[in-house]
Amino acid sequence: MTAILSVERLTLRYIGLVALADLSVAFAPGAIHGLIGPNGAGKTTLINAISGLATASEGRILFEGRDIAGLAPHLIAALGIGRTFQNAEVFADHTTLDNAMVGFYRTMRRGFWHDVLGTPGKRAAEHEMRRRAEALLDRFSVAGYRDAVAADLPFGVLKRIDLARALAARPRVLLLDEPTSGMSANEAQATITVCRALAQEHGVTLIVVEHNMRVIMSLADTITVLHHGEKIAEGTPEDVQRDPVVIDTYLGRGAARA
Repeated sequence: MTAILSVERLTLRYIGLVALADLSVAFAPGAIHGLIGPNGAGKTTLINAISGLATASEGRILFEGRDIAGLAPHLIAALGIGRTFQNAEVFADHTTLDNAMVGFYRTMRRGFWHDVLGTPGKRAAEHEMRRRAEALLDRFSVAGYRDAVAADLPFGVLKRIDLARALAARPRVLLLDEPTSGMSANEAQATITVCRALAQEHGVTLIVVEHNMRVIMSLADTITVLHHGEKIAEGTPEDVQRDPVVIDTYLGRGAARA
């Protein structure tokens, strides 16, 4: 199967540090692909490079056959690559519903005069956007916070709102950086269930950085393990958990038996 996104021999250097070293990874369309490894392994650096927030020193990043390395972040987002961050990036002074609705604006099609005149077409589009936003909040079990201002909400709830907003934009590829941080075990399990369902329904490729091994092993179809900016293993969750190099470098013997 042809990859929807791939990095080819990607190297990224900072002063005195090689953050990614000759890294090649391919991401299948509609798959859920996990990125794991110790702190400083290069996981967030990789998704920063894909989303345009970091510039590769060498190599290519191909999205549907087009090299996007070096493009500005907003241009990459416009192509259909979305992302979330370790810290929930929400509009703190807006309601939960407002935050979710923001995600739909990328896919709305309306002209300048529709906005200026407030035409029936614009009102109908905003009504539909509101309906879809409410449905998405319900999927993530945060509909009860619909009218709450984001600044007043706990971090775990904000992470789910951030996920809802990111998926509302209907990206082709969505980069998730620690999507379940700040959540209880039950919240995390419910969230990954929704993410998997929505990814399958809409054909979204998810690339997930996650330290919670229970989460990533139950969520991902394929896992790539990074260490010091290099790929040390790749395969199914079962294969990765049995890999002796991964066990010694990252998981530990206890985790491998869990």
